Amino acid sequence: MKAKNVLLLLVVGLVFVWPPAVRGDGQAQDPLKVKIPESGVPQIMTMEGKFVRAAYNNEGYVIIGYQLVNRSVGEDWMLLEVGLTVLDNTPAYELKRDALSLETPDGKTIPLPTISEHREGNTQALQNREKVQRYSINYFPPTANRACALTFFPDLTSRALPVDEIELSKERACLGRLYFKIPGGIAYGQHWLNVKFEKSLVRVPFRILTKDEEKLMDKNYKSISKQVKDAFKPKKKS
Repeated sequence: MKAKNVLLLLVVGLVFVWPPAVRGDGQAQDPLKVKIPESGVPQIMTMEGKFVRAAYNNEGYVIIGYQLVNRSVGEDWMLLEVGLTVLDNTPAYELKRDALSLETPDGKTIPLPTISEHREGNTQALQNREKVQRYSINYFPPTANRACALTFFPDLTSRALPVDEIELSKERACLGRLYFKIPGGIAYGQHWLNVKFEKSLVRVPFRILTKDEEKLMDKNYKSISKQVKDAFKPKKKS
């Protein structure tokens, strides 16, 4: 991918459409179009599925799953499933814990908790719920064909030790859980996961939906696997 593609495709949002509202006379009104929020940074594309979001630029790719978050409004701890890799000619490098943060609807930016804060948070029940309240996020560019564990917060029942940095390369598809402690509890509205790669920032938008919002949008999400496949399919030779 060349830099000019970023300018041409800057924050290309996949727009989903609300079902048409019905007026009192029984005629359907024009559907309301809702655009994916602009990230404020150069990104090529943001992709949306049911409780799955993905965003990337010329350097890095991030995908998240947040069904559990949408079922945890008011709770103190947020668990996000996250996948990370780098693209094209980006050299391998170490992504550190402080490169990840969460932006909440009230404008606060929340860093990852320390290991001790996470352990004191008693998140085992949250982890158990996540095993059944989830959508797959195992969708990566085709170059990322080697499994990689994102172990900033390893499974609480495993012997794996948490780490402070993860090596990213274009061949590695790194998957794992991130936790954030939310002051005042998880709230409805627009959130962002921020990932600072070595030379750029990727911001992944995700919205905590009310029950009415979820019902309205439920039938308008496209297949996330097809979106990723289409985004990274080989270019036709001229």
